[in-house]
Amino acid sequence: MTQMSGGQAAIEALRAEKTKYVFGLIGSATMEMFDALYDAQDITFIGVHDERTGTHMADGYARASGETGVVLAGQNGPGVTNLVTGLAQAKAAYSPLVSLGGALATGHVYRDAFQEVDQQALLTPITKKTWTVPSTDRVPELVREAFRVANAPRKGPVHLNLPRDVLAGQAVFDEMPSPNAYRPVGPIAAPDEMIAEAARLLVGAERPVIMVGAGIKNTGAAAEAIALAEAVNAPLVSSPGHGDAIPFGHPLNAGQMGPRGNEVASRLVKEADVILALGTRIGFNATFYSYENINQNAAIIHVEQEPASIGRYFPVTLGIWGDAPTVALQLQREVETQQDRAKARAWTESYKTERRAFLQRRDAEADVENTIIQPSGLFKALRDVCPKAAAYTMDAGTLCLQATDKLNYWQPKSLFTPLDFGLVGFSFAAGLGVKLAMPERPVISLMGDGGFGMTTSELSTAVDCGINTVTIVMNNGCWGAEKAYQRDFFNGRYIGATVSSPPFDKLADLYGAKGYRADTLSQVAEAIEAALDCGKPAVIDVLVDPAALYSFRRDSFKHRGG
Repeated sequence: MTQMSGGQAAIEALRAEKTKYVFGLIGSATMEMFDALYDAQDITFIGVHDERTGTHMADGYARASGETGVVLAGQNGPGVTNLVTGLAQAKAAYSPLVSLGGALATGHVYRDAFQEVDQQALLTPITKKTWTVPSTDRVPELVREAFRVANAPRKGPVHLNLPRDVLAGQAVFDEMPSPNAYRPVGPIAAPDEMIAEAARLLVGAERPVIMVGAGIKNTGAAAEAIALAEAVNAPLVSSPGHGDAIPFGHPLNAGQMGPRGNEVASRLVKEADVILALGTRIGFNATFYSYENINQNAAIIHVEQEPASIGRYFPVTLGIWGDAPTVALQLQREVETQQDRAKARAWTESYKTERRAFLQRRDAEADVENTIIQPSGLFKALRDVCPKAAAYTMDAGTLCLQATDKLNYWQPKSLFTPLDFGLVGFSFAAGLGVKLAMPERPVISLMGDGGFGMTTSELSTAVDCGINTVTIVMNNGCWGAEKAYQRDFFNGRYIGATVSSPPFDKLADLYGAKGYRADTLSQVAEAIEAALDCGKPAVIDVLVDPAALYSFRRDSFKHRGG
């Protein structure tokens, strides 16, 4: 039995959950927590310049480590409202975050107090759950509950509002219990009869495809998916943003499919007669909800741990509630008992030939001769120079969308993107969190100049905390996606599309990081190699052709007759 303040109890509850890092920005509303953090030598506080970017760091850390990201907005009102974009991003990515925010003293609520805003109402729609802690003695209980809910399938962000009087108050607490008692455990297996029916469909297919998503990537189940693909003799495709679910080098890995994927993987899904969707929602980024991107006549076997996602966007022949690795193992064992598994041989051999030709053509057609750096040439340089162990973070935007399926991801987890939220300003900050989760691996963050300009202040966070990532700014002087739409659908009537920026290499030097500039493609490889070896956070300002734009969402302008 120990008497503590609410702030001390909150930090002790974080320690009980084995929290290693707290990302956040100091504020007067939570001073009791920061004072307790001072004594918590086993928790490292990463002080940021903006609560939004701190949330992206926690998001990247959570995705890369498989642990829970923790972000602390020290100030109520504006400190907490700055969390909104980051929490919405984490929810779209099913990233397990615990967000903690200072709140008004209980007696000041509904009095138009200084920095008053209804934080409970604000954050409820963009989190799995939001609580306001009612009393000091319940602080540890609700911190534990926050971790439990954040990690329960499907994972996602939660938020705790901590009123000033609750943190300042005193209470007597029992010993903090082990976090293991609060975490859901155990695989979800499918019934034998459903496994038998799914195996029958797969073995009987002439054009089978296995589509993998976060259910394979986030569980580290590449081996289970590959074993099943080899047993069926079927190509593997991945949903967009999860191109690292299967190692690039495996011959059955076709890469990312869909409107933002590559031509080979996309064709496979359009022509398949049986599609096994393994741990993926078959959602927007993969299909645009259109049969233009998936064969309407295919038999779909949909494996998902969230029952509501099964068949939500496309009718399925067989829906299986289960976790992807467990069901993949069950299917592999059942398929291997079948006598005749040769029906798909011609389909798969044809795919392998097409895939090899595509990869050769991708390198051969890369524009490496133009005096102005072209995206295809830049991506080839990255493929040639970046280590196989590299992990990549991406922004949204036209250049990053092009990059997502142009790089090679040799090991899970290697790709971290905004996914369905389509957020610009994510990559650099998320990369800092990824690096803390995987310090032994090179982390390379790709951004446009607009997105990096939003988050440059975190260069000081990277320098102060020794988080040595490499950020490649693809600088084309514009908001590329929007400029492409104005060019293609609005007769080149440009407004608001130009971005003005300082030399990012010099800005990095001023922050105490290391800056590089590449005006030609030959300078890119030299800069990347130097940046990886410099022992500091590094920024490479790469001047990219501003005319090399692409309208990804042409479907959005069908109403214009274009």
